[in-house]
Amino acid sequence: MTMAAAAVDPGPSAIVSLFWIAAAAVAAPLLSRLLRGLIPDVVLLLVLGVVLGPHAAALAGTDGGVDLLSELGLGMLFLLAGYELDPKLLGGKPGRTAWLTWLAGLVLALLLVWLAAPDAGFTALIAVAIALSSTALGTLLPIVKEDGVLDQPLGRAVLAHGAVGELGPVLAISILLTGHNLGASLVVLLLFATAAAVLAWVPQRILTRRPGAERLIAALATGTVQLPVRLVFLLLLILMTVAEVFELDVVLGAFAAGLILRRLVAETHPGIQDSLETIGYGVLIPIFFVTSGMGIDPATVAAEPVMWALFVLAIGFARGSTVWFSERFVPHGANLEYPHERVQLALYAATGLPIIVAVTQVAVRGELITEDMASTLVAAGATTVLLFPLAAKWVRGRAPDTEIPG
Repeated sequence: MTMAAAAVDPGPSAIVSLFWIAAAAVAAPLLSRLLRGLIPDVVLLLVLGVVLGPHAAALAGTDGGVDLLSELGLGMLFLLAGYELDPKLLGGKPGRTAWLTWLAGLVLALLLVWLAAPDAGFTALIAVAIALSSTALGTLLPIVKEDGVLDQPLGRAVLAHGAVGELGPVLAISILLTGHNLGASLVVLLLFATAAAVLAWVPQRILTRRPGAERLIAALATGTVQLPVRLVFLLLLILMTVAEVFELDVVLGAFAAGLILRRLVAETHPGIQDSLETIGYGVLIPIFFVTSGMGIDPATVAAEPVMWALFVLAIGFARGSTVWFSERFVPHGANLEYPHERVQLALYAATGLPIIVAVTQVAVRGELITEDMASTLVAAGATTVLLFPLAAKWVRGRAPDTEIPG
């Protein structure tokens, strides 16, 4: 009995895992600062996750509720991305151009994947193509803010292409990777959109018709209650639950929660964003990135360096080249003026990670791709977060001073 018990290694407990994850969350920004920001905090979180995870030191795991905290971190990441998004960017000619650009990138990625693996099933091909054509808007926002371009035309273009590059893949996952046929998936998506619209309309109606509700929330916004934050957390979980009940990916619910929240409180309670960023970027989102790093098997990536490099190039080509081409040759009224800005936009738009993690999780659960391929895809996504923003900063540094705003 003793030998049998010893043979079963339960792994680190949840509290021990969280200790190491918290240590990584503290160490990552300090290391990034020490390296003068050349390696983003997000990449270091992933690298530390690899080191701590079961494929390396095995100091931390995802059992005992750590995986739930990681999913909440993913939800907060997409909620904040949805909150930052101005819905006007999704409409008008620039918005339509961004949508068509993303669709062109998806088709190009599908063609590349089919050429590489012509015998694979269509669903597996589309899963990898969705991953290759995504943009990590939630990951990009802190990087773009730090680069000082968020309030410039380049920043607005990044937000437009980033929003579509995040929302488009989320919708594609919900329609194409849920196991339903196309018609059933569209019906389910319509039902979710209806539920989200009701959830947006009801509180707005209450706040408009009942001024006392606004005063009550304001009165309970500080101290030990923090009611607005609790309401936001409830909204997030409601929409993630609705998405799960409809067998959609929970990131769709989180993104919708961010869009609804912006409409409800962005003007009346601007301070709520600071509270959400404190909870998200301070606690939950680092947990998501560290645990995502734990899923990367470095031995697998090292054994297939060509596949890893090809994935990085495919992401840059499928997403980056289509964004550059549309910005250069498709007039939409807000095209970037300078060549270096268009190159920067292409590099930023080709930066992907959270969607890649979400897609690979769905694809592995559905046995569409192997865990080894998922590891390599996530590693490639992490590489884009490291290299592409760094390259964009280098391009900006080489541009003439007369072409740089400010």
